[in-house]
Amino acid sequence: MHAPGIALIGRARKLAFLKEIVPCIDVVMESELQAPWWEQLPEDFWRQADGTELDASNRLKVHGTAAIERVLRTSLSSTVATAMSVALYKGGNAGHEFEALRFYEPLARGGDATRVFLQPPKGIAIETSPATGCSVGLRGIQRFQLRFASPFKPLNPAAQPQFENMQNNLLAHAQHWCHGDRPRPTLIVIHGFAADAPFLNAQALSLASLYRQGYDILLFTYPHHGPRAERGDLFSGVGLFGRGLLSFTESPLHAIHDLRVFIDYLQERGVEHIGVTGISLGGYTASLLATVDERLSFCIPIVPAVSPIDLFLEWWPTSVLLPRLMRSQGVNVAQMRGLTAVHNPLTYKPCIDGKRVLIIGGAGDRFSLPRHLRLLQRHWPDSQLHWFPGSHLIHLGRGEYLLRMCAFMDQWC
Repeated sequence: MHAPGIALIGRARKLAFLKEIVPCIDVVMESELQAPWWEQLPEDFWRQADGTELDASNRLKVHGTAAIERVLRTSLSSTVATAMSVALYKGGNAGHEFEALRFYEPLARGGDATRVFLQPPKGIAIETSPATGCSVGLRGIQRFQLRFASPFKPLNPAAQPQFENMQNNLLAHAQHWCHGDRPRPTLIVIHGFAADAPFLNAQALSLASLYRQGYDILLFTYPHHGPRAERGDLFSGVGLFGRGLLSFTESPLHAIHDLRVFIDYLQERGVEHIGVTGISLGGYTASLLATVDERLSFCIPIVPAVSPIDLFLEWWPTSVLLPRLMRSQGVNVAQMRGLTAVHNPLTYKPCIDGKRVLIIGGAGDRFSLPRHLRLLQRHWPDSQLHWFPGSHLIHLGRGEYLLRMCAFMDQWC
């Protein structure tokens, strides 16, 4: 066998020769020389040391919150590991799931978002009703509940039977804070895993303040969360992992589909400037949306997860479960990343300019470590990266990044 580096040099010389004799050689041949991100990433990326410029100046805050977070992430990792184990090992589904995952790798390698994220049909009827639920601190805000029957179909035919057995997840939901007097710049907010309650996100991001500054807000409910959770789910969001790797892979595609329907709805109402933000899983999805839909004015991912496979390898006990699972299927880390890369924002060329992207991260984050955010920033040349001296869950310095976030929104709206 030839070493990969030798093969790469050989392809480079071949390309140079072809350029001499065929000056108009297609640019596609250039891409042959560049491996996809999941093969370029070091195998031990998840083990590498990490840090930020805040580590020295805010040592107590950064390292203190990081220590607390290591304990908290074990609880989340145990939940994920348990839910995924039941789904994969029940009835010997692991081999079937991995075989189905292989459907996605060529699509991810092609890097064509239009083949993966299909345009939703136009004219979808959206039901509107007054929003109910916790209204603490939301006095004077007009809130409406939006709902529609999602026409999303799984990209992988193997996922269709499981998808058809769901009921609640087939209904898309969002809460719309709308002034109602005229079309206004609108911020789409995508929550994190198991954190779908609108009042939680309203508090975390001071959304009432943004509303009073003139913005409308649309709080999107991620698949398998809140009213989209299926009967029998132990808690909101568990269905994201509890239905296996195939469902885990289709869910971000489903989320993007439904988000684009809501963008259509806003534009039909005359809204010109639409931006997106999200926390954790929501930040990952916001980044993905910005690689798919060029209609966004800005994107602000907050403590986003970027390479889920590496996250699971960093956490315990998923750090035990996942390697065993990969060994049983003869798959290494790079290949595992590739099998799930179809919904990763690093896989596709961004649709909006990097100047319109503000990434916000916690220096003490031990759920999505700082190196993940740098990976996302490199994917978006000219994007901004703001660190706060807290962690994934403990946002010390939140006031400062909210001010920067508000100024950033004003700049692009």
